Amino acid sequence: MRIDCHVHITPPDIAANWEKYAQKEPYFSLISRSKVNKFATAENVIEMLDKNNFNKAVVFGFAFRDIGLCRYVNNYVIEKINEFPQRLIGFAVVPPGKESGNEIYRCYNEGLKGVGELFPQGQEFNPENKKETDTITCACKELDIPLLLHSNEEVGHYYPGKTNITLKQMETFVTNHPDLKIILAHFGGGLFFYETMKEIKNGFSNVYYDISGAPFLYDYRIYNMINALGISKRILFGSDFPILSPLRYFTCLEKSNLTENEKQLIFGKNAEKLFSI
Repeated sequence: MRIDCHVHITPPDIAANWEKYAQKEPYFSLISRSKVNKFATAENVIEMLDKNNFNKAVVFGFAFRDIGLCRYVNNYVIEKINEFPQRLIGFAVVPPGKESGNEIYRCYNEGLKGVGELFPQGQEFNPENKKETDTITCACKELDIPLLLHSNEEVGHYYPGKTNITLKQMETFVTNHPDLKIILAHFGGGLFFYETMKEIKNGFSNVYYDISGAPFLYDYRIYNMINALGISKRILFGSDFPILSPLRYFTCLEKSNLTENEKQLIFGKNAEKLFSI
């Protein structure tokens, strides 16, 4: 089974009127104005899955600062997982705050299987501060569902959406929550390289990394590191669709020294285990 674990969907009315929403949501404005940004509906995702021979996708709306907008996009995700139950796995988005726990429970009861992709800087929270994230992390732990966090490399070229959140902050978040299933987007911003350090390797057994965004950042050798570090059981395929198509990943994956078994783990077996499919 092939599962794309990082796919964004947007209600059509928000996509059509994004400038209105961008007025009160700076990070949404930044992303939406990017030259590479695209919006996709759930129906677009189904077409993408069929075109690229994928069975399922993990889908989520934009993580706004406003809880009302988060509820709105969550409702769209709930509607579409019910319409396409064999193809879509839904995640909920929430901002930190006292209402977030109730929203996570509501979405879980409606069939969503995780939380994310959340944006620490975009939603103005510090991942090192347990008080700021406690409502979200406690709900995820109690429901035994994963939390997907945006992360990015601290070096290299700038692009819209690249934040100042450090790898140290992300490491502290992981250390603070050893019993939480964590997915770090975009190869964890390179944090997975540090699993060559014994203390990081031992403390990150609950951490998954998705490969979303890799074609913009790395050559095929990034996948050789997965093999060298022996972490193929914690890597998830994620395209970041509609910004990128799964097709953009295939050449580098094939060029890498990953074994066929490792590729199968990344393409779907790890996700099957994580989501109990």
